[in-house]
Amino acid sequence: MDFWLSFLPIIIYVLLIILLIIGIILGIKSIITINKVEKVVDDVNEKVESLNGLFQIVDFTTDKLVSITDKVIDGVSSLASKLFFRKKKNKEDETDE
Repeated sequence: MDFWLSFLPIIIYVLLIILLIIGIILGIKSIITINKVEKVVDDVNEKVESLNGLFQIVDFTTDKLVSITDKVIDGVSSLASKLFFRKKKNKEDETDE
């Protein structure tokens, strides 16, 4: 029994030291990986920022096209409503007489 009481703490300490070493190695590897990912993200960010001018041009063009089509649709719908409401008014006038 004395053997186990002296042997088990030694095994536990050795296993804890191994676990600590593995944790340190994993921590260092994760730091290296995070630095590599940060470099890739910075590179992608620079490339996206270089395309911002193109995106602004596309956005401006679509905004102008939308405003033009809205004006055309408003004009067509007002013309159509004038035609249809004029016919209804003429029919109401004929029924009143």
